[in-house]
Amino acid sequence: MSSMDHLIHALIDKSKSKSIVKKLLKNKSSWEEGKKTAGTHAAKVKRNMQLDTQSGVALECSQNISELITGDQLLKSFCLPRRVHGVRFTSTSKGDGYGTHVDNAYMNSGRSDLSFTLFLSEPHEYKGGELCIQTIQGSEEIKLKAGEIVIYPSTSLHSVKTVETGTRFACIGWIQSYIASNEDRQILFGLDAGARGILAKQGQSDQLDLIFQSYNNLLRRLGD
Repeated sequence: MSSMDHLIHALIDKSKSKSIVKKLLKNKSSWEEGKKTAGTHAAKVKRNMQLDTQSGVALECSQNISELITGDQLLKSFCLPRRVHGVRFTSTSKGDGYGTHVDNAYMNSGRSDLSFTLFLSEPHEYKGGELCIQTIQGSEEIKLKAGEIVIYPSTSLHSVKTVETGTRFACIGWIQSYIASNEDRQILFGLDAGARGILAKQGQSDQLDLIFQSYNNLLRRLGD
């Protein structure tokens, strides 16, 4: 499911989500305060725990998630990923949350064009904890099933509502795209989706070849 600028997609199944959470829970000594990796402003509004990114389970699981994102056809079309980076695992318990902030444009790991949250806990396992993305008309609250991912522009102000009960486990990270502009990515995504839809219904044609040619040449022109 996609809106004007964000995409929701089932990336992994429930059993895979449970398996990841089980691994996370076994590494109690590797958790640290989330504010350690936040920028100056964000650190003031960030209250959660993060798994040490250099721990064995974090390295293993983050690599797996990155490969799933770059290997998924829909996500590739939407994100045009050059690099998936900064992948980390978070735990947000009762009384914790993350106030309104915008992600840093550049990090040690790369440029943030798109941000993502992969939900690892089922909605009924915690109360609160919605991801809130500010829009022109207000704010959209997102709380997904375990294994579903939401990808949205890093330019957006966003927050995580305070968790009232239970614990919210999630995997977050960023994507540096070949196309920096959100608007340009949306145009390319629509063109690619339309062309693939025609291909599936009508098969290959000379006219469709011209559409794919224009798509790829536009990608060359807009890409960095």
